[in-house]
Amino acid sequence: MSSGSTCAVVGCHNNSRKLKNALETFCLEHQQLRKACPCPLPYALHSMPRKEDRKLAWLAALRLKHPPKRVYVCSFHFIDKKPTELHPNPELYLGYDRPPPKKRRRLTRTTLSVTASNQASISTQPPEPHLHSVHTQWEDPSQQDHQYCNRSRRKDVQDKMTQCDEVAYFILQNDADALLYTGIALETFNTLVSTLEGYDNNEFTMPVRDQVLTTLMKLKSNRVIGDLSRQFHISQSMASKIISHWLDKLEEVLRPLIPWLPKETIQATMPEAFKKNFPNSTCIIDCSETLLQKPRNLGSRGESYSHYYSHNTVKYLVAVAPCGLIMFVSAAYGGRCSDKFITMDSGILTYLKPGDEVMADRGFTIKDLLFERKVRLVIPAFTKKRRPLTEEQVTYTRWIANVRIHVERAIRRLKVYKILSQIVPISMAPKVDKILRICAALVNLREDLIRDTQ
Repeated sequence: MSSGSTCAVVGCHNNSRKLKNALETFCLEHQQLRKACPCPLPYALHSMPRKEDRKLAWLAALRLKHPPKRVYVCSFHFIDKKPTELHPNPELYLGYDRPPPKKRRRLTRTTLSVTASNQASISTQPPEPHLHSVHTQWEDPSQQDHQYCNRSRRKDVQDKMTQCDEVAYFILQNDADALLYTGIALETFNTLVSTLEGYDNNEFTMPVRDQVLTTLMKLKSNRVIGDLSRQFHISQSMASKIISHWLDKLEEVLRPLIPWLPKETIQATMPEAFKKNFPNSTCIIDCSETLLQKPRNLGSRGESYSHYYSHNTVKYLVAVAPCGLIMFVSAAYGGRCSDKFITMDSGILTYLKPGDEVMADRGFTIKDLLFERKVRLVIPAFTKKRRPLTEEQVTYTRWIANVRIHVERAIRRLKVYKILSQIVPISMAPKVDKILRICAALVNLREDLIRDTQ
């Protein structure tokens, strides 16, 4: 039974309050509140029609024993996402198609008593918590609740699994849904899933498509494990295992999507803005930070504390080609590390060749490191002894700012994955390096960052 502006379908908890809360959230991709953002809402609520025949058709489809005064159904249950002339009634995921969840059995004890005629009689009664007997046998209810872990039944479950049983087909209906939940287009997501088919773990009974979607939803929206486990109808421990497994496999498969481009490719794909003023540019580099949950260890706490953010952070270096492709992302360092140390320790210098040109911000005091490799550093002009910049220096600094903004746009795309824009829990800190590479590869799978219109 449902009431108010809550979806009346059995088992569905979508309501108007969740929609209102979604409008008040901030969209990182468009840098504005969702109420003014072009991103579509996750669902819409449709009220029951007033015509009597249509009304009866809805009630028959919903099978409500005690229908509320006002009946609402969310768009997830319509074939066309809303009532249409061809499909006017709710038809999808109406609750009664799924078998009811098994109830937890009450603990009972079976006592074996021996009669005078040496015949055994069995008596069953509810257990008393303060009584214990060597003749008492306890039934383990966990064997009833977690039958999805029973390996003997796994093949039968997978054989019966159809496309409609996959939660991913329910959640991802179009490109807007795919971008909202995974950060990539629907066709790209399907291609990625087909590539990962051979990396499945036999321990998991979920379809690979659902497992990959669970992992990408964790990266994209940073939802808590309990929320994901309820949406995909699995236990929290199983959800954690699935995410941990696929973080390893995704990083392994997607690593080649962060390539260091050859000089010829960089020149061939260079936008006009670079060709005009910085034709020898190889890459633009910058460092970014992500907040980290405060470690318990005092040493780790001190190494990761950032005075700039007044918080514990992880810091990483990003290098972007002039065309906007992320060519390098470093491992995560403590927020206390300087830009120069990360540049020297991350391994990016091994990719630079004599004659290359690196663009950076004023904070990168790495001229000496690049000079040894005969690489030129392009940074904005400094003011010396409070002397104002000359007209040429101002113009040169503006040219740099106009093209260096692209590395910040690439980092902003990285931060669309909320796992990197919100506080990273300590439990996921050991996998931050892999998360960075996965998110960078997924950003490279999106449309071009720089669209050259000339």
